[in-house]
Amino acid sequence: MDFNLLFPENIVFGAGRLRSLPKIISETGNRILLVTGKSSFLASRYWDVLSNQFSQGTISCKIAPIPGEPSPGMIDKAVAEFQDYMPEVVVAIGGGSVLDAGKAISAMLPIHEPVKKYLEGVGDGGVHPGKKIPFIAVPTTAGTGSEATKNAVISQIGVNGFKKSLRHNNFIPDIALIDPELCLNCPEHITAWSGMDAFTQLLESYLSTNANPMTDSLALSGMGMVSKYLERVVHDGNDLEARSGMAYAALCSGITLANAGLGTVHGFASSIGGRFDIPHGLVCASLMGPTNEMTFNTLMKNDPDSPFIKKYARAGKLFFGSEDRDDVFYSEFLINKIHDLSLAFNLPKLNDHGFDPDCIEEIIAKTSNKYNPVQLLPEELNRILEKAV
Repeated sequence: MDFNLLFPENIVFGAGRLRSLPKIISETGNRILLVTGKSSFLASRYWDVLSNQFSQGTISCKIAPIPGEPSPGMIDKAVAEFQDYMPEVVVAIGGGSVLDAGKAISAMLPIHEPVKKYLEGVGDGGVHPGKKIPFIAVPTTAGTGSEATKNAVISQIGVNGFKKSLRHNNFIPDIALIDPELCLNCPEHITAWSGMDAFTQLLESYLSTNANPMTDSLALSGMGMVSKYLERVVHDGNDLEARSGMAYAALCSGITLANAGLGTVHGFASSIGGRFDIPHGLVCASLMGPTNEMTFNTLMKNDPDSPFIKKYARAGKLFFGSEDRDDVFYSEFLINKIHDLSLAFNLPKLNDHGFDPDCIEEIIAKTSNKYNPVQLLPEELNRILEKAV
């Protein structure tokens, strides 16, 4: 046993906890930059209450809207716009893209350089010193777990596009405030795609070749919540108990991915997300079933006694609910359950969102198998993609 574990210094979790945000902010500074989505949070009753609290106190607030997945241009523009303001605290309230944008802005405000310079695999090899403005992450979806991760995903979509990370241990949010009430207005399809993203991250980090006993524990705890609450919350978005369970699952997924890493589904998500404008959660949800089916079948063929088969089985037991069958049964039950969820949630095929099947070879060449239990061959990756598109 040899591992490190990184997670936010302070995790504030519970329905209604957004009300404590002004007090939390004031403990660090009173001049804040609020990073949020294009309009949804700012049009909500939560913003009305929060802005009123700000105005009654001593908190000065400027707003940086992020309309979609953050690009290098969006980050550089926000940093330039608020350089003179120089906030004492950056607060991001929104989905995973907003949290990633806030994380990147807090990291680049002290640096005075383009963010692309420090992106993995596309920059000029620059090493970010880890300086940042104190950062508070407040998710409004239960999916990416960005409130607990050390990386901000930045995308540039197109033929020469990329989806890469700005990464440093110091970029883990100083405070993660998770209020499940903020997810109550999340649309059904976003709830489903985000929930499947969290499920993917939990399962991939659990099966990771870099996993450790702590991440295994958290991954199993999170998947227990997924087994109980994912379908329930998709069918009834006003179910606060289910929203809380999935918010907890997403938080666990952020901690586990930050410490154990991810597998082939997220390898695909990176290569596809840099080429096509397809929501990250949908990519993960679409590829989760065929990728795990291929991984499990390859394990069974090459090493039926693999410890990863036992891990698949242990995860499957969470969804089946009893322990009187063999490992193959539970493993296959889990994979079938993933396929069933995809059908139940009416997931569209990737080509319905602009994926071009002629680009499969290009995507495969850029797809990483890092930390996957087996290194899948190009022809196996091809079969996975054909099923998803």
